[in-house]
Amino acid sequence: MMQTDAERHPFSGAPGGSGPAAFTAVVTRPAGQSDALKSRLAAGGAQVLEFPLIDIADVEDPAPLRAALASLADCALVVFVSPNAVDRTFAQFDAIWPHALPVAVVGPGSVAALARHGVAAPAHRVISPADAHDDEAVRFDSEALFVQIEAVFGEGGLEGRRVLIVRGDGGREWLADRLRECGALVEIVAAYRRVVPEPSVAAWSHVHALLAGEPHAWLVTSSEGVRNLRELADAHLNPDELQRLKAVPFVAPHPRIAETARGLGFDSITVSGAGDERIAGALLSSLPAQPAASGAATGAGSTDVPYREVSADAQPASASPAAAPAQHNAHSGAHSRMTQSNDPPYAAAQPALPPNQPFTPYEAQQPKSRSGVSAAVLWFVVVVIACAAGIGGYALNRKVDRMDTRFAERQQANDTQTAALGVKTGQAVDSVHQIDSQVSQLEGKLADAQAAQQALQQQYADLARNRDDWTLAEVGQMLSSASEQLQLTGNTQLALFALQSADTRLAASDSAQAIAVRKAIAQDIDKLKAAPSTDLTGLAIKLDDAIGMVDSLPLSGEAPIARATPHADTPADTAKVAAATGEPRWKVWWREVTTGIGQQLTSLVQVRRIDNADAMLVSPDQGYFLRENLKLRLLSARLALLSRNQTTLKSDLQAADAALARYFDASSKNTQTARDLVKQVDDGSAAVQLPNLDTSLQAIQQYKGRG
Repeated sequence: MMQTDAERHPFSGAPGGSGPAAFTAVVTRPAGQSDALKSRLAAGGAQVLEFPLIDIADVEDPAPLRAALASLADCALVVFVSPNAVDRTFAQFDAIWPHALPVAVVGPGSVAALARHGVAAPAHRVISPADAHDDEAVRFDSEALFVQIEAVFGEGGLEGRRVLIVRGDGGREWLADRLRECGALVEIVAAYRRVVPEPSVAAWSHVHALLAGEPHAWLVTSSEGVRNLRELADAHLNPDELQRLKAVPFVAPHPRIAETARGLGFDSITVSGAGDERIAGALLSSLPAQPAASGAATGAGSTDVPYREVSADAQPASASPAAAPAQHNAHSGAHSRMTQSNDPPYAAAQPALPPNQPFTPYEAQQPKSRSGVSAAVLWFVVVVIACAAGIGGYALNRKVDRMDTRFAERQQANDTQTAALGVKTGQAVDSVHQIDSQVSQLEGKLADAQAAQQALQQQYADLARNRDDWTLAEVGQMLSSASEQLQLTGNTQLALFALQSADTRLAASDSAQAIAVRKAIAQDIDKLKAAPSTDLTGLAIKLDDAIGMVDSLPLSGEAPIARATPHADTPADTAKVAAATGEPRWKVWWREVTTGIGQQLTSLVQVRRIDNADAMLVSPDQGYFLRENLKLRLLSARLALLSRNQTTLKSDLQAADAALARYFDASSKNTQTARDLVKQVDDGSAAVQLPNLDTSLQAIQQYKGRG
């Protein structure tokens, strides 16, 4: 594998430096994206080690991105989540970006990336969180961008409109979900993918050297990079180096990244805010205090140091020798949001506290003339305390002795009482055993009595069940079977026979329950008799015949035309016609000639009427698919007929009849026959919906419930 310039020369310091700097900043951005930040750090007197934790690669299939870019005219808004998304998108876009199409980005890095590709205000509308507030106070994340989009488009301004979000593979869905809640039609495409890099051996050698005690700090610009660092550290560092790495100062541009780092065990985290200026200020603020912090980490292990926020105007110690290290402020990140991109939001800057005054011992503040008096007073106090301690110890010892004596006396009395109670307890235990034995015997007799009572109750219930109960049970089973057969086969005659048989069985009983059930059965009998009879089998056969005729039906443009031959009637005898009619002979002859010519012309030309012009444009290949689609319609209608789906049946029959009338020759006998079969099925399927036996079954269930 070829090494990049950053791998061959991982360190870059201030220009003109004569030796290694005292402080190193480890930058973990993807390779080639830190030139401006390296220049700022080098100007501040720090060396830079490029140690990428994420590599940006092209997507495996750029077709979705190209398709989305080809349909930009349909978009109301395009959102780029990172500078990488901007660069990779314009690498696939070779046209001029539409001036009327707004673009939304999360951070200033994406704004700069758009400007490099010629998309910038005022020629284009670029929406970012910086539009709403001063750049020193705004948060650069998805939440702030959504607020700004709402401010630009208004409430409901994106409803029903298409919004394109360009990002890497994966990522947060927060912004897309909020836009969908506003009614927007959100489309997400990937412009790049993130891969975990494998740092070179030289880069790992420098990391080992830094963890050996050299002052340094790490910059992490994404939560995914922090997780990749932990995985790589577990694989390449020993436990001692891993512990030192957790104590090294970290700089994160967003509180969400800081929370991720803290969750993975990294202790000292500084939240800098977005932009290279703030990040460089946060890194360089660790420069004067770094050696002491490193020594503490090496000697005392990891300490729980809260992450802090650094002002964007913080200057490194090399610029001002009297500057004090930045103060660590506790940060609450529960309300902060993580951005979807590499443009991290800016955390609110806190002003630096004044430097601490040097500590002066107490003795240096007192006059030397009083040193002897102070020593005498100190010895006097020590003697008094020693005497008081001796007296207190003696008194405490006497009190303990008295308590021991009282405890021994009480213990002896308790032993005497326990011995007396032991005898009584033995007698009580014997009595309890006897009582338990008697209770056990009584419980056994009670269980036998309960079992006998249950057996008697069961026998009584069996004897109390009369003939009507058995009859109603049989009728209920008969009606359930008839209802199932009716729904499965649609045989109304079988269901009617079952109802009549059940009514005959119940006619022998005059109980109130039997009469109520007979009334319900009579209602169902009337319902079945009133239901029209539908010959489903016959209708299905007609559909089968229509399906079989489809292949032989001629299309409107395929009707056979007989060979045209001129013919006319045999001319009559002009002399006889003139004598019979009294007309001149020449007039009769002229009428016969013109009539013959007209008949011959009529036999040569045939005129047909076609109402649908597009039917003449159907090619033979299209005719094959037209016939197959017609067959599928008829087959679907057949299935709907057998399953008694009235809605689907009507729809398929109407579609099939419309196709026959539109594309097939209406003068053909076969076409007319097929349409007639479809019409017969349509007319005969009006009573496909079958009645049910719910009234009788409900009466049986009510009787069982009361029983």
